[in-house]
Amino acid sequence: MTANPDETNPASAAPLPPEAVDAMPAPANDEALADPNATRAAGLEAEVATLKDQLLRALAEAENGRRRSQREREEAVKYAASQLARDLLNVADNLHRAREAGAASPEALQTGVELVERELLAAFEKHGIKKIVPVGERFDPNFHQAMFEVPNAEAAPGTVVQVVQAGYVMADRLLRPALVGVAKAAPAPGGQVDTVA
Repeated sequence: MTANPDETNPASAAPLPPEAVDAMPAPANDEALADPNATRAAGLEAEVATLKDQLLRALAEAENGRRRSQREREEAVKYAASQLARDLLNVADNLHRAREAGAASPEALQTGVELVERELLAAFEKHGIKKIVPVGERFDPNFHQAMFEVPNAEAAPGTVVQVVQAGYVMADRLLRPALVGVAKAAPAPGGQVDTVA
């Protein structure tokens, strides 16, 4: 049996019609064949540029926020006492009035000074400042400063029996300790000090 020459020899195959040739994909360009990642690299470079821009904007925004908060802190420190100062202006005005009234009579001066002291303590209280007058309390070195000891048979040793100068606290912070005299055991008959606490 003799082979068909068209089946065995591809060169003798019939030529393709022109519409089939037009439908065939175009051969890839030489650049794409040389670097298949070129398109991907260009996309990554664009993404890096976008991320860099976002990072620079975020850093600038963080720096602006840091400067703003520093400025706010400085203003808070600078003007922290402004409300207390406003309240003390009324105290100063009333003190001046009490002094003028005192020129007329000592009783008016005494009354005026007492009113001013009450107003001052009310202003302190409004701002969380409290006066410490610890008479009768146990001596506390965190809030009191002992100036002297007083022999006292009526108070337990270590009890505050006299306040030389009041102390002050603001919230839970000590502004000034109270200067106090503290009871100590009274001498026992015969001149010996009783050390029983």
